[in-house]
Amino acid sequence: MKSEEEIKKMVKQKYSEIALQDKENGSCGCGSGCCSTEVYNIMSEDYKDMEGYNPDADLGLGCGLPTQFAKIKKGDVVIDLGSGAGNDCFVARAETGETGKVIGIDFTPAMIEKARLNAEKRGFNNVEFRQGDIDNMPVSDNSADVVISNCVLNLVPNKQAIFKEIYRVLKVGGHFSISDVVLAGELPKKIQEAAEMYAGCVAGACQKKEYLKYIEQTCFKNITLQKENPIILPDEILQKYLTSDEIMAYKIRPIIFSITVYAEKQDCCCSSVCC
Repeated sequence: MKSEEEIKKMVKQKYSEIALQDKENGSCGCGSGCCSTEVYNIMSEDYKDMEGYNPDADLGLGCGLPTQFAKIKKGDVVIDLGSGAGNDCFVARAETGETGKVIGIDFTPAMIEKARLNAEKRGFNNVEFRQGDIDNMPVSDNSADVVISNCVLNLVPNKQAIFKEIYRVLKVGGHFSISDVVLAGELPKKIQEAAEMYAGCVAGACQKKEYLKYIEQTCFKNITLQKENPIILPDEILQKYLTSDEIMAYKIRPIIFSITVYAEKQDCCCSSVCC
């Protein structure tokens, strides 16, 4: 079992490689669905009809459309956790407008650089990208109206710490809309141990009940599943890790799901978790 630091180092290395790849020249690690044998791009959804969408900022690394459900209003301050090349930040900017602000946080320097270039090219002065861990955000307390994230929390070992951080940075009455990968059963051991499966958001996922419990324990209210879809790993990926019999057993019922979950910050409940 790798330590938290080993896992973070592995993820940072993989996502640095992805940030530096040029999908137009055919070296797409995750971007546009061009490589079905990569686990990173099999869960992404289509943004093309969403206002503010910029294809250059879309590396295809998501598993949902959290901005579609985030209830962002004009003038809101929005934080995007694991902002990558800026895709969800730019969609959020279209919702919050010139009077709002969007802060993207990512711990991969190559992603931050790519996102800043994308924002500069478009003259987006109210979109800012900060390098840092999402379980220790470089953001002040009670500063955000909305937090969004797309297929990122599963990459961080200490998920409970992330929800505490989200609670800290949200204003009272603020809310989050997060798309993520969760499990409803046990993954085969060979998949759990695969580094590619961790960096691809699968092996790092926790059980759905546990995930929702973390949110509840952090004193969020009105917890709502906005969307839920099964994720079926294609055979060409499974064959890298499992035998034919193991693949058949694995496919009996879906284990991996993408969810989009919403919750609101209430006044502190005065438990040891959130106070």
